[in-house]
Parts: sequence; C-alpha cells; structure tokens
Amino acid sequence: METGTDHLLADLSKGVLTLTLNRPEARNAMSGPMVDALSNMLSEAELNREVRCVILTGAGKGFCAGGDIKGMAPSKDDSVDDIIARQRHEHHITAQKLYNLAKPTIAALPGAAAGAGMSWALACDMRIMANTAMMTTAFANVGFSGDHGGTYFLSQLVGAAKARELYYFSNRVGAEEALKLGLTNWVCGPEELMNKTREMAEQLAAGPAVAYRYMKENFNRALASGDLKDCLDIEATHHIHCSQTEDHREAIQAFVEKRTPVFKGR
Repeated sequence: METGTDHLLADLSKGVLTLTLNRPEARNAMSGPMVDALSNMLSEAELNREVRCVILTGAGKGFCAGGDIKGMAPSKDDSVDDIIARQRHEHHITAQKLYNLAKPTIAALPGAAAGAGMSWALACDMRIMANTAMMTTAFANVGFSGDHGGTYFLSQLVGAAKARELYYFSNRVGAEEALKLGLTNWVCGPEELMNKTREMAEQLAAGPAVAYRYMKENFNRALASGDLKDCLDIEATHHIHCSQTEDHREAIQAFVEKRTPVFKGR
C-alpha cells in the first residue's frame, strides 16, 4: 500500500495491516513525513473493512528511537504556543489514534523502543518483543518530561509508583523484565518475531470484528472513567449490540454443529 513516504511502509494481507516505521539508519526515529503517514494510514484502517488487525513494527534492528533529536530545532519564527499546538496535534493523530482505533493493534519490537517510540508501543493493545529488545522512557536523559501519552499508558500498565521510577531514572527494561512487569505480552527469539506476530494477528483478523471493537471501547472507557456503573451500562449496551450481529448468529450455529465459526465482521 502507498503511504506517500519511504519513512512508513504499509502492507495489507489476510486482513492484517502491517505498518513498518522505516528509518533504520536513525533507529526509526520519528519524522514529519512518518507522523503524517502513520496518521493517514490509521484513519484509513479505521474505515477499511478489509483491515481487521494492525501490526506496528520497525525496520532493521530497532522499533523506534522516539523523536529525532537532530530535527527538533524549531524555526525562529515559531512561538512557544505554535510549537505546543503542533506537538498536541501530533499526539492526537498518532498515539491517540492508535489507542482508540476500533480494531486490535499489536506492536512488534525487534529492538529498542525509546522515548516517544515506547509511548507508541504502549498505545497499542498488545506487545511482542524479541528477547534482544528493550524499552526505556529515556526522557530524563535529554531533559524532557515525556510525550505521546507515555505517562498515561505506563501508569495503567505498571501502576503509578513504578511508572514514576521508569520515568525518573530512565531504566532500560529488557524483554524478560518487561514480561514480568506486564509491559509486553510475549517474548520470542528475533528470528521468530514477525512470524509469531502475524500468526496472532491473523487469528484476530479472522475473529468477530464487531465484538472486538466493543471490547476495546469497554476497556478504554473503563480506564478513563473508573466508574463501575458506567462500565456495567456500556457493557450491557455493547453486549446486546453484539447479539444482533451475523457473527454472533454464526458462532451459535457453529457451536450447535460442532465446527469452527467463520466470522465476517458483520
């Protein structure tokens, strides 16, 4: 699929859209063209019925080194307000889109995910890491406070105290430690990474897309509000919506006939 830039590659196969951050010479550090292309591809994925699951990964030996330090110098004509507005916009069109995308997302980490790159990985629903990969917030090392939602995502995954530790000290978290902390769902050898990721993604792509959409909204709203009544009410609404889908009727029929259901995402 055409993305408009070499900084992001896209491939759609068997319902799985694989987005590859493609600046290996810069450890896949973010660039303006990469950010815009990622935003555009996520918008397309949201509405394209052929896309049932999204993989986000990096070319070469890294996932994403975060912001490109060399390209961060603002124009002399930019005011602080201009820079803040641009940064907020970038957050909303990337990290927020990843988090809210109504389809399952998997980040596959062949190597380091640092700074905002770690934030992008954490914005996905699940993560799989090569056993040689690592994560680090890295912001304190360069005098930054953090961006792209990392404080939110990390706090939800490991709790406030551990998230503060990882931000304040910029610890390097290896794959096995990340697994213990709940930062990643799976760890495998580097040579297995993409095959295992695609295997899981294709399983999700063959699943009940409408139910997944509502599951994701249930989780996100539960985390956002923290209110049990709201959670119960939205779960009830979504549960009944799912009961009216073709996929639900197919699942019931398959259960009666003792066969594997064939979901169509309707």
